[in-house]
Amino acid sequence: MKAIQDFSSSNCSVPGGDIDLLLVNGQIYTVNPDQPWAEAVAIRAGKFVAVGNREALESMAGGQTAMIDLQGRFVMPGIYDMHTHPDLALAPGYAGFLDVGMEDPTPQQVKQAIVEYGEQHTDNAWIYGQSFVRYTFKQAGISADRFWLDSFIADRPVAIHDRSWGCMLANSKALELAGIDANTADPGNGYIERDPLTGEPTGILVDGAYSLVYQAMPPTPAHALERAYRDGLNYQAGRGVVGTKYVHVCEHRLNALKAVDDAGLMSARVEAAISWQDDIFPVKRRWELLAGERHYYRSNRLNANAVKFHFDGTHESRSSYLSSPWPGEKKWRGGLNLTPEHITDMVADMDRKGIRVIAHCTGDGASDLFLDAVAAARKRNGGQGIRHQCAHSTNLLDENLPRFAELNVTAEFSPVGWYPSPFADARLNVGEERWPRMYNFKGVLDAGGIAVMGTDWPVSHINPWVGFEAMITRQNPMSASNDVFHGEPVSLEEAIRVMTLNGAYSMGLEETAGSIEVGKSADLIVLDQNPFEIDLKGVLHKTRVELTLLEGQCTWDALGCLENTDNRAVWRSLPNF
Repeated sequence: MKAIQDFSSSNCSVPGGDIDLLLVNGQIYTVNPDQPWAEAVAIRAGKFVAVGNREALESMAGGQTAMIDLQGRFVMPGIYDMHTHPDLALAPGYAGFLDVGMEDPTPQQVKQAIVEYGEQHTDNAWIYGQSFVRYTFKQAGISADRFWLDSFIADRPVAIHDRSWGCMLANSKALELAGIDANTADPGNGYIERDPLTGEPTGILVDGAYSLVYQAMPPTPAHALERAYRDGLNYQAGRGVVGTKYVHVCEHRLNALKAVDDAGLMSARVEAAISWQDDIFPVKRRWELLAGERHYYRSNRLNANAVKFHFDGTHESRSSYLSSPWPGEKKWRGGLNLTPEHITDMVADMDRKGIRVIAHCTGDGASDLFLDAVAAARKRNGGQGIRHQCAHSTNLLDENLPRFAELNVTAEFSPVGWYPSPFADARLNVGEERWPRMYNFKGVLDAGGIAVMGTDWPVSHINPWVGFEAMITRQNPMSASNDVFHGEPVSLEEAIRVMTLNGAYSMGLEETAGSIEVGKSADLIVLDQNPFEIDLKGVLHKTRVELTLLEGQCTWDALGCLENTDNRAVWRSLPNF
């Protein structure tokens, strides 16, 4: 952030003096095994300079020290969301694109939303937006295809994403403008669903295939991207997030992030992962960015030293790449968007350059290949290298659980994807044999690996506390039902570590952030309830974050305790997502 110009270096250290901020009378859970609990912390120049009891730390206060009496409130380190997409969730709406506005809309509701949007936006050449859900079409006995769209809008191009962003449904006009017909070859990172007899496209474009439609559409406006990131950061600060990864970015998105950063509004550490190929939208100047232009965007809150690979597809589209054929199939194992040789060489190259690889792997075959590629990279480049990330980790082979620790690879999960719901149940189409291995968070941790949480918004909700509760209960936080999804839950202590120190580890920051320890970055959150003193089911996800500090800077202050100081909160109200 440009507003902060008080940097330190070998011979230019930050001067001493009074501590800046003293928080006392709290129940502070530090995630430091040598000192798990404290009642006070002292902060100077953005770092914890003392952690201990109230009496000892109060003596450190001087005339310039701001003091906060926590009145017994619970405090823990700030939260890390290691996979999310504010741009995909918000920018379409801010650009005026279609938003059906429901989690599981019926085909009739999708149709009504499209028709109403078309009538209200006659000046828009395209009807584009989100989202439909394929299983609600199956439940209704309707084929989600171009003929269904053509039946009520045939003269204007229509393209709409499914909820998982694993595919797009386009009408005949959109396919025509994109130049997609029976003679169009599948791209390497996706495929065009076709009529088995004629080869004509059905209108369903899976994974990178829908990038072909994007190339025919106007790009998302810059103002919409900038506002999406700004509001995303605002919401995250209000929920206690201090570190996050925005996965799948291009040059336009990096420019929007830099504008937010330059305005002093980057209220979390952001790692932006550049798309390896046109998985979602066209990514121009990819090679220039990876070669070195990414450094133009670097600050102490923003970096683009990561690349996002889309190895396979999604369970909903049966394009997840499995280690054996899908149920009911003799050969079809799903879609692998790159060859094993391509994966290995590129992972090794990125590893050598110090660029983190975040690999979308929903199938157990895709994650197996990714781990093989990292093993090859370690062998070629030596050492443990940069920490790469297996994104989603929806289904993992038992044999691979110890490899996450052995290869220093982070396993990332989206807990919202595993609480009982129609959306989660749809992913059980991988077959009963694989159900016990769905989202094996506990297995990775027990094997000594680092597991982290990603909300994967807009596939799931951006509120990390929903996933926090689901991680521990594997139950639906919003339902009175006691149904439990397949797999083993983790303890509260494990979940807090996953949400904090493990996230910092995943960003290479575990020595400087992620726990409340002397010398580390002064990142913490103050809550309205103590998770160790409540019934977690149905309650933990309602936790209210009352104060968020990042490097001692107040980013969120529901208590108003720093309102009249120089450390006034960056954000003062919560967007209603």
